[in-house]
Amino acid sequence: MDVQPVLVGGAWRAPLELTGSFRAFDPASGEAIGPAFPRSGAADVEAALAAASAAAPELVATDPARVAAFLDTYATAIEDDAATLVALAHAETALPAKPRLADVELPRTTRQLRLAAAAARDYAWTQPTIDTTAGLRAHFAPLGKPVAVFGPNNFPLAFNAVAGSDFASAIAARAPVIAKAHPAHPATCERLARLAQRALETCGLPPASVQMLYGYDRALGLRLAGDTRLGALGFTGSRAGGMALKRAADTAGVPAYLEMSSINPVFLLPGALAERGETLAREFFASCTAGSGQFCTNPGLLVVPQGTAGDAFVNAAMAEFRAAPPGVLFARGVQDSLVQAIETLQGWGASCLVGGSSTGPGFRFRPTLLQVGARAFLKHPEGLQHEAFGPVSLIVRVANEAEMLAIVAALEGNLTGTLYAATDGRDDALRAQLCRVLRPRVGRLIGDRMPTGVAVSAAMQHGGPWPSTSHPGFSAVGMPGAIRRFAAWHCYDHLPDALLPPELRARNPGGVARLVDGTGARTTSPVRRHERAPDRRQHAGGRPRPVRA
Repeated sequence: MDVQPVLVGGAWRAPLELTGSFRAFDPASGEAIGPAFPRSGAADVEAALAAASAAAPELVATDPARVAAFLDTYATAIEDDAATLVALAHAETALPAKPRLADVELPRTTRQLRLAAAAARDYAWTQPTIDTTAGLRAHFAPLGKPVAVFGPNNFPLAFNAVAGSDFASAIAARAPVIAKAHPAHPATCERLARLAQRALETCGLPPASVQMLYGYDRALGLRLAGDTRLGALGFTGSRAGGMALKRAADTAGVPAYLEMSSINPVFLLPGALAERGETLAREFFASCTAGSGQFCTNPGLLVVPQGTAGDAFVNAAMAEFRAAPPGVLFARGVQDSLVQAIETLQGWGASCLVGGSSTGPGFRFRPTLLQVGARAFLKHPEGLQHEAFGPVSLIVRVANEAEMLAIVAALEGNLTGTLYAATDGRDDALRAQLCRVLRPRVGRLIGDRMPTGVAVSAAMQHGGPWPSTSHPGFSAVGMPGAIRRFAAWHCYDHLPDALLPPELRARNPGGVARLVDGTGARTTSPVRRHERAPDRRQHAGGRPRPVRA
């Protein structure tokens, strides 16, 4: 069978070792569509890793302005090709062409690329830091090794392995990317990779700065993750998949930045329910079923007080869920996993209020509400925090404030946590208590809005405590912070100016914002004479002499 070529070493070519093939599916019908794509063997993975490793020093030495030009050029190419990309992504994912793909996700993709370009151009991600007294200068710098990116199924453009935030972050940090296309949307990945390669050629970056394979078996993925030639990996997907990669990466000391499961708890406080319960039911339904619930910030756990207002909310939510058509899921595997997840939740004591089953044609699932009491949840908190990736949420009914606080204390780490409070202040004291306990358990703490929206902002935290991610100190969204995942903190101790990176030199030729002498003040001014790197004479104890004016 003829298969599509892979992008390795700067060229599209037939796989060196073909171990199988696959096609995409139309999720709405369940029928195979498009051409056949290859599953590569060890020879292709090795060739990509070798080419990326060879390109890494060249990309590190590339002028950041040229890297920024590539990211900008690529963003423009995506916009110029928007109609084709949207049509491909729609066919392979069944996500609405409008507004989701054309008006939301594609513009988000190009915005991320341009923000990464701006950060590369002005050195914003490097965080230059100078201690003139100690004679130390430091900044975030390229790893000097490639980054492997494993993209998810739920964002065919904005988190695509060859176009999304992980990709843009790695390239801005001047790290070659070895991208693994997602089998749910391989034609979309191919189209993006072709645009990326043309942009590379236009801007003169090393040809192996961007490579892409469509698939390989699990053992090869683990071998790649555990190869010491790799600088880092970025992954968005299931906890099982992420943890397998992390175990392999840990054996080689490869940093693994993983975004995994999250149930994103939402707490409806008593005053908010009494004040606007029906409105909250509609907001919850819209959030839980958006994109057929296939968002990493989907509200998968809802804590609702017992009583009249709580009962009215649940009844209103059930009516919304019952009236909604089945949601189309990305793949049969997603459908099967969702069935298993609901069975798991029911096995730990949850009951199904509405929905709970798959249907056809294609890969569809009925919007589903489950319910459990607080005591049952607290008896089996781990089992009842199992993520159900789809239009599904578990309602936990609490009898009082103490049970609500106990629920918070039993939570695993999540990407988000939301608190809905009354506008008249009656929930303020409880909200303050919940905030204190919830804050260390979530990456983003949200007030009075559902969690599904993720703004592309430097202040965004799209990450969180374990097990939502592998590292709570970094975000997968937002420049320049996301870039620092794929960087190393480099320190220079008493080196002469000529050997320092431009942003750490005394005269600061690029006018880069820098932190000088730990005062918290940033300055774009040249380092004054008394702030220049001190001489190398040291006290007998090995400490540098203080700088004198």
